[in-house]
Amino acid sequence: MATRALRRDWRAGRLAFAFDTAMPDQPARAERPELLPPSKMPKRGKGQSLKGRIALFHALAHIEFVAIALALDMAGRFGAEMSPAFVGDFLDTAADEAMHFVLLDRRLRSLGSFYGDLPAHGGLWDSAIATRHDVAARLAIVPMVLEARALDVTPAMIGRLREAGDERSAGVLQRIFDDEIRHVRLGADHFLTVAEARGANPGALWKTLVNLHFSRQLTGPFNDSARRAAGLSPLFDAELV
Repeated sequence: MATRALRRDWRAGRLAFAFDTAMPDQPARAERPELLPPSKMPKRGKGQSLKGRIALFHALAHIEFVAIALALDMAGRFGAEMSPAFVGDFLDTAADEAMHFVLLDRRLRSLGSFYGDLPAHGGLWDSAIATRHDVAARLAIVPMVLEARALDVTPAMIGRLREAGDERSAGVLQRIFDDEIRHVRLGADHFLTVAEARGANPGALWKTLVNLHFSRQLTGPFNDSARRAAGLSPLFDAELV
């Protein structure tokens, strides 16, 4: 609700295009869920049993919760050097991520659980820390790698949920998938603007930044049709990194 109110205030002109407060290195968070390193996270299966679905939706809710902070940090940390349109785009994205979180937490509650009931991945903010010095690096990693990866893996999740007869959960993930295509496109569009302003080849700049700031190997399969719909041209093919 706070995130969506922030977006409304921006749209109504109640917020100035001013950046006189430093962004924190870490967002505030509640005591739960317990954050664990990736190597300590329990295996969650493929979401076809009730226990597996709860683990899947908890993991996705955590991703969306962190995504709210990532979008707000993008607007607050880099807005001054970019534009009001940039700020508006990422406040819109933050509001979308907040809605995704609500949908996932509601689904968890309907399944007998809630966000914070299980441990969660403790490394999702690492990319924000690694790219806090450069808007191009942040755009290259967060929307164009991390969110684009969701375009690759979500359709299979939706298919497994439908096979298990859980159309309600599948519908939640379909809503999120459709929004993520738009988020990736926004990131790619702003990245192209930054590359042009720097006189850099977009594909070469993207590959350089990914190799510098993203430690994990990008492996397929890749959802080429969704990536193209999201504005990721062959210049940004994951296989080329």
